[in-house]
Amino acid sequence: MQDWQQHFIRVGAGGSDDYRQAMATCTEQITALFEAAQAPYSGIDPLALRAAIARQPLSQESVVPLAAAIEEAGTLIGRNSILVQHPHCIAHLHTPPMIAGMVADRFMSAQNQSLDSWDQSGAATYVEQHVIDWMCELFGYAGSGDGVFTSGGTQGNIMALLIARDWAAHRISGHDVQRDGLPPYFSKLRIVGSAKSHFTLRKAAALMGLGQQAMVTVPSHPDGTMVVEALEPTLAGLRQAGLIPFAVVGTAGTTDHGAVDDLRSIAAIAQQHQAWFHVDAAYGGALMLSRARHRLAGIEQADSVIVDFHKLWFQPISCGAILLKDRGHFRHLLHRAEYLNRESDELPNLVDKSISATRRFDALKVWMTLRAVGAATIGAMVDHLLEQTQAVAGLVRDRPALRLLARPSLSTILFRYVGVPQADALDDFNRRLRVGLLKAGVAVLGETMVDGQVALKLTILNPCLSMGDFEQLLDKITDFAARLPPAQQPA
Repeated sequence: MQDWQQHFIRVGAGGSDDYRQAMATCTEQITALFEAAQAPYSGIDPLALRAAIARQPLSQESVVPLAAAIEEAGTLIGRNSILVQHPHCIAHLHTPPMIAGMVADRFMSAQNQSLDSWDQSGAATYVEQHVIDWMCELFGYAGSGDGVFTSGGTQGNIMALLIARDWAAHRISGHDVQRDGLPPYFSKLRIVGSAKSHFTLRKAAALMGLGQQAMVTVPSHPDGTMVVEALEPTLAGLRQAGLIPFAVVGTAGTTDHGAVDDLRSIAAIAQQHQAWFHVDAAYGGALMLSRARHRLAGIEQADSVIVDFHKLWFQPISCGAILLKDRGHFRHLLHRAEYLNRESDELPNLVDKSISATRRFDALKVWMTLRAVGAATIGAMVDHLLEQTQAVAGLVRDRPALRLLARPSLSTILFRYVGVPQADALDDFNRRLRVGLLKAGVAVLGETMVDGQVALKLTILNPCLSMGDFEQLLDKITDFAARLPPAQQPA
């Protein structure tokens, strides 16, 4: 028998020696990576980077010692990856994770539990349920609600709308979608949200067999919030056309504007039309911990809510949750598998509530962070970011070469560079500016469209940054823009 033991942790004395040495080497590489980092990206040409990675053979004959592979991961991959901890990496809803969450990740990877059944997890099942119960209390679902961890907002939105569809079919006609498939009237089913709702709602409609046309949008205000006055006529018009608006979606933190819809008013209209009310709080759910929690008034009336902990809760990717106001609705996801969710042993099997079977113990990240950092501290970080975002917007507003495109709502700033002689070239210039900054390793900015214009985006999710960091960033953007050559004209 070959000696494979060096590749695994074994139980008993000395069984983790190889693991201990590997983790020490890994820690050294990661420490060196962050302490030497001068930019959010190394600046290596993307094509050169791809070629360098492709040159590393993956054949059995090319196997190297683990220590060498760890060093390669640090020098080739780590140093040429995007560093979200750098002050000038500020493009996406992609937070620098807190140390408590990273420590939890170490436990999770080493023990490798799966949360589908109790006999694969033990304590992990109870930890997840404990965190979910705490979340239900936080969001006003105590007593009746329940939830389960997800990989993030995409999975959460799909699960919420899947449950809403099956709930609606049962309410309308007693139809059992799990057993009998889509009801005869499936082509009439509609999901209603704002024009700024997340794209995963349309994706969910497609995956559920309803087609993207099932997603109907109502207008949004310039600040990104739903025009609630248009919701009632939209729902009424759909019904008059013989269609069935079965779900209404409010957003607590749109991706671009960070806009928070008037959830209380939307809840009342959804209830009037007997529609499922879902809230996408992937971005803004952490407001519940902050002084700004009043902005989520009405979220407790939602039938379902999703939250991403890897956003304003500062957790490593991936980490999210879906909560239901009525735990009984999880029955729409229940499937029996004799080897997983037997009832004879009277142990909880969380596979009953998820569309996933194998599932990571992501709840440990939240549990350890709440234990070691505390909800109040997280809320204070959110409050700080909200205030700092307004101050940074003032810096942008004060620079003649930059134009602020919207008043920030949460922690995103939408702007563009306007110091270009040719007004008709602004869109192209801003696109080239973002890509140029990225490839040069100067800054990682976001890009989107606002009112038909190309916009640059700062997504402020690092509570450790100072106003000086943002002054330096804006200096770098304007200096780089001043040196950016004009676009090459076609021959």
